[in-house]
Amino acid sequence: MSPSLQVGPYTVIALADGAGPFFSPRAEAFPGATTEQWSAADRFDPGALDAEGRWRLQFRAFAIRSDRGVTLIDAGIGPADGPAASWAPVPGALPASLASAGIEPSDVDTVVLTHLHTDHVGWAVVGGEQARPFFPNAEYLLQQAEFDAIEEVNPQLRSTVIDPLRKTDQLRLLDGDTPLRGGERAFATPGHTPGHQSVLIASGREQVAVTGDLLVHAIQLLHPKLAYAHEMDPEQARASRERVLHDGAADTLHLATPHLTEPFITR
Repeated sequence: MSPSLQVGPYTVIALADGAGPFFSPRAEAFPGATTEQWSAADRFDPGALDAEGRWRLQFRAFAIRSDRGVTLIDAGIGPADGPAASWAPVPGALPASLASAGIEPSDVDTVVLTHLHTDHVGWAVVGGEQARPFFPNAEYLLQQAEFDAIEEVNPQLRSTVIDPLRKTDQLRLLDGDTPLRGGERAFATPGHTPGHQSVLIASGREQVAVTGDLLVHAIQLLHPKLAYAHEMDPEQARASRERVLHDGAADTLHLATPHLTEPFITR
């Protein structure tokens, strides 16, 4: 059974799509990290270090289910011929994880794409030359700033993801913080990419932030100022990360992360 978290009327479900080593040494991914910082991160998340000393990361999406419908946050690494196949552990298992959670692709009414990196859009559109949205009844949400920067972020995704979604009129571009039909809220967390966004679920004084790549390793949770080599604007990414982690609006904040070993972390 997929791990889940209940917050008020919302059930947040972690959907595994794969796991495997990162494509470069972790010291290159976080060149500013100290030995002490790595030691603390390894104690916090020992599963992120494999037997060969490589960074082992999870690839997952999240579903939010309530009486208003089903929202999916990100679309994983995708099938064997998906856009992440050159570096990520494909084929992904998202369809099986959805089925295990009792969710059919047709049940999903909203897909939030946090950003246009290949391991977050893999199941958005499938079928190769006969491209079709994998979630036929869903509105796909992307920040306008991400769409505008596609040539810088990931130009190949224009033809493989964006154009098919526009052809079926399923792509909706957002301008910053936006309420979603299920009662959640998409909010801008730029830096990793220009239009990176996260999703907030709130009930009373309890919140869940589905982070996307706001943080990708426990070392950034423990040391939010630490830059990741694949952030397009490290200073902006740091500001977004600190804003979410240090927000005092909730008594309890749960982080739902796609790449840490455990899907849910409570602060």
